[in-house]
Amino acid sequence: MSRKILLLTGDGGDSYEALYAYQRFLEARWEPIVAGPSRRRLHLLLHDREPGWSTYVERQGLGLDADVAITAVAAKEFAALFIVGGRAPEYLRNDPSVLSLVREFARQDKCICAVGHGVQLLTAAGVVKGKTLTAHEHVQIEVETGGGSYVYKPAVRDGKLITGQTWRSHPEFYREVFACLGEIARAAGS
Repeated sequence: MSRKILLLTGDGGDSYEALYAYQRFLEARWEPIVAGPSRRRLHLLLHDREPGWSTYVERQGLGLDADVAITAVAAKEFAALFIVGGRAPEYLRNDPSVLSLVREFARQDKCICAVGHGVQLLTAAGVVKGKTLTAHEHVQIEVETGGGSYVYKPAVRDGKLITGQTWRSHPEFYREVFACLGEIARAAGS
């Protein structure tokens, strides 16, 4: 069984979500592989609430190197897909190769994890119908339009689909992520 986890993001992805995921997977002895639109340094952002604002604010975050271009990835090589939130999903959802990759993970019944705006890739790929999800509150309409049920909870698991609201949901979200990965590893005898 592969212990590789594909972290999917691009410029504008949430720096904290990406780096936290990368380090948590390493800590748990999984192998995170970062995929972006091309193999290069990605420019990530920090997203947070600011008093008096009705939406989030963005600040420059730490960067992250993409190990591989999205077009060079095959789902069969990975145990799971992790979709980073932030601004990156907003434009990645318009890339047919990204949507094809997300559908490939879903068809192979792989563990798929998405946090915040990362859920936009799931809705654009058409894999949320009949599923219960959470996401950043501004993505609720996309979940419902895509045939999914949106719930306002920190994290939701529906089979092998795990979604989290924001980076503030990491404790609840990662409990579900690692429970799913543990089930996969036990089933494979790893």
